Amino acid sequence: MSNIRATLPVGWGLGFLAVAGVAWGTTGAAADLVYRTSDFGPAAISFWRFVSGLLMLLLARAVLPRRSANAAGAGARSRHRRLVTRLGTGVGLAVFQTAYFGAVAATGVAVATIITLGAGPVLTALGARLTLGERLGHGLSAIAVALAGLVVLVLGNHGGAVTAAGALLALLSATGYTVATLLARWSARAGGGEDAVTLTGCAFAVGAVVMLPLAIVEGPLPHAKHLAEVLLLLAWVAAVPTALAYPLYFAGAAVVRGATASAVMLIEPVSATVLAVTLLGEGLSVATVAGTFLLLAAVAGLATAEARLSRAGLGAVQSFAPARSAPLAIVRRRGRRGRRGRVRRDGRPGG
Repeated sequence: MSNIRATLPVGWGLGFLAVAGVAWGTTGAAADLVYRTSDFGPAAISFWRFVSGLLMLLLARAVLPRRSANAAGAGARSRHRRLVTRLGTGVGLAVFQTAYFGAVAATGVAVATIITLGAGPVLTALGARLTLGERLGHGLSAIAVALAGLVVLVLGNHGGAVTAAGALLALLSATGYTVATLLARWSARAGGGEDAVTLTGCAFAVGAVVMLPLAIVEGPLPHAKHLAEVLLLLAWVAAVPTALAYPLYFAGAAVVRGATASAVMLIEPVSATVLAVTLLGEGLSVATVAGTFLLLAAVAGLATAEARLSRAGLGAVQSFAPARSAPLAIVRRRGRRGRRGRVRRDGRPGG
């Protein structure tokens, strides 16, 4: 990723993020079409997405040049931290993907995507405050707006557009997303982070192992009248929202600030909703539109708060770097020594 950071223009990074957001927005629609044309369930789809994603990443690792290993001499604590991060991220992604696919089956693509991707950044902000000590700043008001949006979505849809089971699964999916994100932040802040491709590959492997028993119980192979269509949809999920979107997201996120990346990725629920209405025939009630507006406003508010904290020196840099970087610490120590070591003209130490 360091080479990408050095050579990729920011404009290209923004474009990569936008393409990744649109690609991820197609995942729910593809899963819904698989449900309609086969007996495949959420666990089986999640399992095969992990397996195909892992194979694609291994192929990319074999073809692309590797980064120089900078953690070869890491101690036992750093190795333990990386192990916890890999296992926890894999389990978090398994919950994230499987619960999302279950929410799609229970309440539709549009609402499942809106709740998952609207609640995810909010839960991450709360979790970062409780576990990592990150400041919320003005993000507290954004969290209140997001909670109001969820209430409107769940309680305002008396026509059945939103189901309680679907909303709970979407919130569970957002929780899995939060766990994976916070683990990555924790590892990076503690100085034990690793490159995104390695972490993602390990997480995919863990996720596949976690989902295999559930996929076997649910039925690991699809049975459908039009099997070719189902296989094409699964191939789309493997190639576009997984093999294409993840590398594009990592490349774009390497050159774009976190607040800007969060704002650009709002295109994902928008694209998912457009597909749900135009392709799948899902309806949007007034409550769904209002709840969507509140959730997106909350995420935009969090992005704005992050940008302000970043300009103040308390934002993304603090989140992803060790508590005090060595150069800054050296400068501060030198400054203190310089103040203590000044000598006045009368020979006495300076104040």
